[in-house]
Amino acid sequence: MKRMLTAVVLTLLAWAPATAASAQLLVAKDGPIVYGHHHLNASSIDDQKKFWVDALGARVGKFGNNQDIVIIPNALIFMRTQAPKGPTIGSTVNHIGVSVPNLRQTVDRLKAGGYRMVTAQEAPAGVNVVDDIGVVSGGDVSGIAYVLGPDEVKVELIERKAQAEPIRSHHVHFFGQQNAEMRAWYMKVFGAKQREGQAAFLGADLPGIGLNFSQAPGAVAGTQGRALDHIGFEIDNLEAFTKGLEAQGITLAVPYRKVEALNLAIAFISDPWGTYIELTEGLDLVK
Repeated sequence: MKRMLTAVVLTLLAWAPATAASAQLLVAKDGPIVYGHHHLNASSIDDQKKFWVDALGARVGKFGNNQDIVIIPNALIFMRTQAPKGPTIGSTVNHIGVSVPNLRQTVDRLKAGGYRMVTAQEAPAGVNVVDDIGVVSGGDVSGIAYVLGPDEVKVELIERKAQAEPIRSHHVHFFGQQNAEMRAWYMKVFGAKQREGQAAFLGADLPGIGLNFSQAPGAVAGTQGRALDHIGFEIDNLEAFTKGLEAQGITLAVPYRKVEALNLAIAFISDPWGTYIELTEGLDLVK
């Protein structure tokens, strides 16, 4: 445990703010718990930046000792140079979802960059796929597509034509053989609100992010060590929150502590199915 905690703190110290880049957690004011970040194990950080920034329209932020992160409205992407044990597919977090205003242009740019579109294989049953885009109707979503980024990080692209930004955080999609129980756990622990009206999967929502839950056809692995190592939630009054978790019988994988150099508090847990989760208080203040 001591070795793990030391590694976590050293990694966080490398992210100490060094520039005026904004974390872009725009919905932090809208609730006591919001989504905070994705954390990738990356064979090449440069390859990840090329994918997220050049192909998808995110931007690079600088932290600490000139460390790069990727910034998407309502989500940070932290990257650690470490060859992952496996892709996102086959783990409890099957993919990340982002929205874009023009899906045709985005897909064409991804294909020109050599990234593999997997819409035909990965789209939900009943979705008609034409030239790597799944045609959907209803609401503000007009199309979907799936791509494999570096280290086979699976990303779902949602077209929202009215969106002003080139990219925006949209959802995290969990897979498990107990997807109803998974949704119930995230609703209980993080206060996500149940979403109705979707037949393909179960859903719940927090400000600025959707949590989707599909039933996996077979066993899935936990996230730790894979291409998406862990997910993160930003929480008001984190110390009290972690005490509440322990009162519910939830073990802290890394106990609550403050990292004064960052003006940040952190803790880690795992959900019952193996998704590794970082809890933070202070990322919404990083500029």
